[in-house]
Amino acid sequence: PFRDAAHSTPQFGDRKTYQMDPANRLEALREAQSDVEEGADFLIVKPSLSYLDIMRDVKNEFTLPVVAYNVSGEYAMVKAAAQNGWISEKELVLEMLTSMKRAGAELIITYHAKDAAKWLSE
Repeated sequence: PFRDAAHSTPQFGDRKTYQMDPANRLEALREAQSDVEEGADFLIVKPSLSYLDIMRDVKNEFTLPVVAYNVSGEYAMVKAAAQNGWISEKELVLEMLTSMKRAGAELIITYHAKDAAKWLSE
């Protein structure tokens, strides 16, 4: 969804050449270690929902702050399901954000931020 909105959809190829293997848990930890050694200020787990287990591993293994990046595709899925009446958007979003926090996120980057702030202040 982000690439469509930004008119930056790749014209060829795929992401396999620059993204980690999602089935390889140890690769994620090696990459995080490399980031630490290169002087990272925090470690970002993206996308957040599919990698809550990795987020917890990173939190347990490293002392840097862990950031959950709740990507546009995750946001779009929630919005579409809510528009179709399949879910309660408020309940699902608050549960998702709680799961990220519980997995170890100290900061959450999300397109749901304004809505979540409103719901939490009610």
